[in-house]
Amino acid sequence: MKALTRVLGRIFGTLRAEWQQLYNRYFGHIERFEGNAQQICQQILDRLWSGDFYRTSLGHFDFFWMRDFGTVAESLSVIGYRKHVLSTLRWALLHYRSGNVITTCIDKNGNCFDAPGHAVDTLPWLLHSLVVSGYELNKAEHHFLVQQLEKYSKKYLDATGHIRPMKFAEMRDAVMYDRSAYAVTLVGRMAICVQKLGLEEGFKHLPELYQTELLENYWNGAYFNADRVTKAFSAECALFPFFLGVIDDKYKAFATVDYISEKQLNKPFPLIYTNDEQAFSYHFWMTAPFMPHYEGHTLWSWHGLYYLHILRRYNYPTYEQEKSAYAKGMIEQHKTFPEMLNADGSWYYSPIYRGDPGMVWVALYLELEYKIPLITKP
Repeated sequence: MKALTRVLGRIFGTLRAEWQQLYNRYFGHIERFEGNAQQICQQILDRLWSGDFYRTSLGHFDFFWMRDFGTVAESLSVIGYRKHVLSTLRWALLHYRSGNVITTCIDKNGNCFDAPGHAVDTLPWLLHSLVVSGYELNKAEHHFLVQQLEKYSKKYLDATGHIRPMKFAEMRDAVMYDRSAYAVTLVGRMAICVQKLGLEEGFKHLPELYQTELLENYWNGAYFNADRVTKAFSAECALFPFFLGVIDDKYKAFATVDYISEKQLNKPFPLIYTNDEQAFSYHFWMTAPFMPHYEGHTLWSWHGLYYLHILRRYNYPTYEQEKSAYAKGMIEQHKTFPEMLNADGSWYYSPIYRGDPGMVWVALYLELEYKIPLITKP
C-alpha cells in the first residue's frame, strides 16, 4: 500500500505541475514589484518562503525543485538565510526518505516526482546544498544518502566512474545531450561533496577524474564544448565548471567570457543560451510550434547570473557595466524576476508556455549586492 501511495503521489505531482504550466500560460497573473533591482529581488525572495521550504517561483513552479534550490543554497546562506536553507533541506530529506527516492521535485503535500524525467544532477545538487549550508547529517540521513549514491552510480556511471551514454534530464532539459559538460561538472562537484560529507562508502570516485575529463575531452581553447559530440556553445556547459569551482582557472574563464563578448551573447544583457541553436537535438514538445526557441536563442536570467558571478569572482573589468545592464533590462524593466526573455528583452510567450515570474534565482542576484567578497566554492 505504501508503494502504491508513492506511485500515485508521483503521478499526481507531475500532472499538477503540467496543468499549472498550461493554465498559467493563458490565465496566470504576473505580479509586478516597485523599486530598484535589489528591492524587487528582496520582495520576491520574501514571498517565496512558505514556512517549510522555498518555492521555486511565484508562478507555476510553486513547488520545490532540487536543481533550482541547489543553485541558490549558498547564496541564501551567505546573505543571511541559512536557517531557511537548513529548514528546506530537512523538509526535503524527510520526504525523500519517506519515498526512498531523490527526485527533482517535491510538491507542498510531500509528493516526490521527476519533471520532465529522471535527472543526473538531482543528487549532486542535494549534496552541494548540504555542504555549502553546513548541514549536519544524522545517522539515518547518512545511511540513506550512502544508499542513494550506490543506486546513482549503478544507474548513471560505468565501472570507471564515467557517465554512461544515456538519456536523462538536466539543466537544459529541452536538449538531448551525449554526456554534457554540465553533467560531468555536477558529478565532479558531487565527488567533492562526498568527501566533505564523509559519504565515501557510497561513492569511491575522485574529483580529479572529472576535472581531467573536462580538460581533455571538452575544453576547446575558448570554452567547454556542450557534450562529447557537439562542439557548439551552451551556456550551462560553458559556465558551470567555473561556477562550481570544479575548474578554477582564471585564464580559461577569461577565454570563455571573451568568446561570449565576441559573439555578443551578453547583448542586450547576459545571457543568451547559445549562438548555434540548430546544433542540438531537442525533445519535440520543447520546440516549434509548441515552444519555439525555448532553450535556444533566448535570454536566461539564470545563466546571466552565473556569468556575472564568474565576472565578479575573477575581477573581470566589465563586471559593473554588465551587472547594471542586467539589473535594468532583466529585472527593473519587467518589475519582477523573469525565468527567461526573448532575445530582444521581451517576455517569452509560446502556444503552450509562458516564461515564469518571480524565480528563486533572485538569491544569486542579492548575493552580488551583498557587501562581502564572493566565496569561491572549494
